[in-house]
Amino acid sequence: MNILQDEPIFRAEWERRMFAMFILTFAGGFFNVDKFRFAVENMDPVHYLTSPYYEHWLHALEQFAEEHGVLAPGELDAKVAELKKEAA
Repeated sequence: MNILQDEPIFRAEWERRMFAMFILTFAGGFFNVDKFRFAVENMDPVHYLTSPYYEHWLHALEQFAEEHGVLAPGELDAKVAELKKEAA
């Protein structure tokens, strides 16, 4: 019996979207496999060990978006702070 047979491919909708963004940015030439792995492996160790799998991918894509000028440094943090303030 295959234990993984009943496991969902994605546990949440954001993981599905993260996978799609990975494919698009990889195909768009933002990074190669080695750069992607390097970005994930350079996460803060505590964050790496306490975060879900696709969050590692998100971390890497955020880094590449800043490197390629898609996001300004600090832009994402500012937006998250704004959304948290609105939600409070």
